[in-house]
Amino acid sequence: MIVQSVNTYRNDYLEQLLSGNRNECSRIAKQYISENPSIKDLYEDVFRGALYQVGVLWETNKISVAKEHLATAITEGILNELYGNLEVLEKQNKKVILTCVENELHQVGIKMVADIFEINGWDTYFLGTGIPVTELVKYIKEENPRVLAISMSIFFNYQTLVRMIDVLKQEFPDLSIILGGQAFLHKKEGDFKKIEDIKYVSDLYELDHYLKTI
Repeated sequence: MIVQSVNTYRNDYLEQLLSGNRNECSRIAKQYISENPSIKDLYEDVFRGALYQVGVLWETNKISVAKEHLATAITEGILNELYGNLEVLEKQNKKVILTCVENELHQVGIKMVADIFEINGWDTYFLGTGIPVTELVKYIKEENPRVLAISMSIFFNYQTLVRMIDVLKQEFPDLSIILGGQAFLHKKEGDFKKIEDIKYVSDLYELDHYLKTI
């Protein structure tokens, strides 16, 4: 049972992120886990909520890009600290490749997604940022994954995503592709229909449910 409210944890974590206090952020995360041993809840209720707020503060020029990058780096470091806490279910003999849209610089969200796949017993191939679509195509041919997961944090990269998916669909018409990320909070419905045949996952709970159906 969580002694403090989720909102308190999230707000405290956000405050320490903005102060650049990694040790305190780590302590808050570990305290949460001691009260609620669900990595998925921690990621969704604390990390994701705090980082989305950091993104909003950056977009509205209330914090610098340096502070935004620091918040992301701190959280990614804590994900690495907590990796040993993942309780993996029965292995599924399924592969997923995880990457970001070309030109994206933020990989912490897709890293959390990778952990949810691992918890569900998948073999994960986390590529992170900076992978050109030509290299991604080559790697997909090498590994033959069941799913490709793509993250987009900045809506400015939407047309890049559309072009990327066009290439992937031509090369791999039967490959399951899922999308997620903060950028989709600002999506325009008309534009989104251009890639309506792609699965959009709004949060880690939806992802977890989806993985139990495929």
